[in-house]
Amino acid sequence: MRAMPWNWTCLLSHLLMVGMGSSTLLPQQPPLLPQKRSFVTFRGEPAESFNHLVVDERTGHIYVGAVNRIYKLSSDLKVLVTHQTGPDEDNPKCYPPRIVQTCNEPLTTTNNVNKMLLIDYKENRLIACGSLYQGICKLLRLEDLFKLGEPFHKKEHYLSGVNESGSVFGVIVSYNNLDDKLFIATAVDGKPEYFPTISSRKLTKNSEADGMFAYVFHDEFVASMIKIPSDTFTVIPDFDIYYVYGFSSGNFVYFLTLQPEMVSPPGSTTKEQVYTSKLVRLCKEDTAFNSYVEVPIGCEHGGVEYRLLQAAYLSKAGAVLARTLGVRPEDDLLFTVFSKGQKRKMKSLDESALCIFVLKQINDRIKERLQSCYRGEGTLDLAWLKVKDIPCSSALLTIDDNFCGLDMNAPLGVSEMVRGIPVFTEDRDRMTSVIAYVYKNHSLAFVGTKTGKLKKMPGTSLFPTHQLQMAPRLPRTTITLQVLLSSQPN
Repeated sequence: MRAMPWNWTCLLSHLLMVGMGSSTLLPQQPPLLPQKRSFVTFRGEPAESFNHLVVDERTGHIYVGAVNRIYKLSSDLKVLVTHQTGPDEDNPKCYPPRIVQTCNEPLTTTNNVNKMLLIDYKENRLIACGSLYQGICKLLRLEDLFKLGEPFHKKEHYLSGVNESGSVFGVIVSYNNLDDKLFIATAVDGKPEYFPTISSRKLTKNSEADGMFAYVFHDEFVASMIKIPSDTFTVIPDFDIYYVYGFSSGNFVYFLTLQPEMVSPPGSTTKEQVYTSKLVRLCKEDTAFNSYVEVPIGCEHGGVEYRLLQAAYLSKAGAVLARTLGVRPEDDLLFTVFSKGQKRKMKSLDESALCIFVLKQINDRIKERLQSCYRGEGTLDLAWLKVKDIPCSSALLTIDDNFCGLDMNAPLGVSEMVRGIPVFTEDRDRMTSVIAYVYKNHSLAFVGTKTGKLKKMPGTSLFPTHQLQMAPRLPRTTITLQVLLSSQPN
């Protein structure tokens, strides 16, 4: 889910709680009052913002990326180790950063905002990327947060100069006998000449290797990256792509994004800027990024459009929900939160919706679009990357489910929006985050709200129009978290 600057003063040890069933009362006894739950909490330094959190699925240890600090906590939120990452003397105009060469810009004491936190399980290390020095990363040993490496001497080591915590998203693709890959997607803040918006990097076994974070492939003409053309900024001066979520499934890596575009309202001759939510898909093994495809996604309920993506989470269908959707229990589902409208990215409306996408259905739509384009139908329809429409080229080939593109008809955009299935709406307390998992064949969704509430919706109650039965002892619950504040209200 998108990481925004959290105002968290403490953390919850267990967010995913199964609702309690009704108590059995003894005869002639008054009803039992609900007991107050006690939560284990952790408080950082005064005025310290927490930006990211990852949990080691093997040990239960929790790693927290904060401003100027990385924490390692036990499963009961006791501090085990801390690693300081800032502040330091810096200036965002220093490119290359001043740690590489002298910078004539005035230097000031600058905080290091954690922008990405990933566990590299194969090499037992934490990848912690910050906002200092144009966005460089540290590789820290999981056990004690000892710094194993900090690549900074090449331009590909600078991920992004944006200092917002939600500006970078990474997905690790792991291999048995080869070095892993790291797909990195980032906002570029008007500096496309410095930073690719999406790229695949080498994740070497040696944390101090010269090739760490180098592009998987790079020659004079082709590289494992996508850059925003400078011409795009002449059409949309503040154009950028904001990455909300990322994951891998099957042979592909996916990113969910928000990006501006210019559209003509019905009956108008002038264009206005709106924000569009899109899914981006790439083949894991595509070194030239010929497989790049964008698909607009959104949701509609009761005639209301929900188009501003707030958060997303990949989970399985589970047996009960799978029967309703007509899919297999092991199929991937995207649980997404959208807010109403699509014009104000930074000031979302409180009306929001929880929607589900079946990933296979999105892939089927991409496959149809690829096949039609290779029949020579339509244009590439990716205005921000090609600036102008380029006709599709005809080629005699059949597109299968794992097609990874050629050096033609790429990158490609899908014009028709794929609509999710709305399962829950909230009109006053905007949903800002979501997580889901399968419990005893039931798919459970949890959403966090702007005011700090955690709402739980069992999968069998996600479709009220289908008149499904509630799962036994799994009622819908709303839990107010007094110790946990959600993202800053917009």
